[in-house]
Amino acid sequence: MFGSFKVGEKGKIINISKVGRMVQRRLLDLGITEGSEVCIKCVMPFGGPVMIESCGQCVGLRLKEARLIEVERV
Repeated sequence: MFGSFKVGEKGKIINISKVGRMVQRRLLDLGITEGSEVCIKCVMPFGGPVMIESCGQCVGLRLKEARLIEVERV
């Protein structure tokens, strides 16, 4: 889960099926799929969004949605 990652850590997405359909669709449209390698770029304070980078592009996710994505460390 992204909740246990720190800024600068890299991981590989294992499962995105627990997030909502709209979030899944947007991630897929951006090329972020299961098997994609991601890096945590920024975590905002007080439960704010998490910025991840994948395939050279940065994406902001709500913390509650990011925690639902299963990721393993690389």
